[in-house]
Amino acid sequence: MLKRVLFDLDGTLVDQQSAAAAAVVEWAAEYDVTGPEVAARWAVVSEKHYRRYQRRELTFPEQRRLRVREFLGVEASDAEADAMFEGYVRRYEDGWTVFDDAVPGLRAVRDAGLGVVVLTNGNGDHQRFKLDRLGLADEIDELITGDTLPMGKPDPRAFAHALERLSSTADDVAMVGDSLENDIRGAQAVGIQAVLIDRNDAHASIDVPRVRVLTQLLDVVRR
Repeated sequence: MLKRVLFDLDGTLVDQQSAAAAAVVEWAAEYDVTGPEVAARWAVVSEKHYRRYQRRELTFPEQRRLRVREFLGVEASDAEADAMFEGYVRRYEDGWTVFDDAVPGLRAVRDAGLGVVVLTNGNGDHQRFKLDRLGLADEIDELITGDTLPMGKPDPRAFAHALERLSSTADDVAMVGDSLENDIRGAQAVGIQAVLIDRNDAHASIDVPRVRVLTQLLDVVRR
């Protein structure tokens, strides 16, 4: 019987991608890095090093520093790279927005008597700040962050750890996220039912449970 729903945070509840794209264009211009490909290149560099953090090959600060050095093409000390990255982070945080369907979707789950848990690869301090800043902290029951996981999603150990922490079994929970790899395949690997939030209908040909808005979730999950 379903007892809780696990939600990814970035890309699922919060429009992280738009915030990152706008922030990096403004930030990069300070270092004379411009052009139509700036946001796309930052996304590639960020994904590359963040994946290494997810696999625990890098610490959270290390992946940030490597992103700065590779993207800007600079030889910066750790302190210099940290300071440079802060210029990006300030703009990124100012650009955070909550998807319109996020709060109604979370409340529908709660109104159905189910627990609401956020399971994110992100750093705990940063994700708690994000939830507080965006008014989402009171909409969830529990937060499980990447720095408390043995490995990041999509590693099955991330989901197994979440089940253990929640004193749940795979039958007790469902996972909802925007990443087919991180959220859906990872959850399915440990027997958790998973639902893809696909607002732009980008995965219409993929055979997985899928919703366009989070308010459709209860029509799809097995209870």
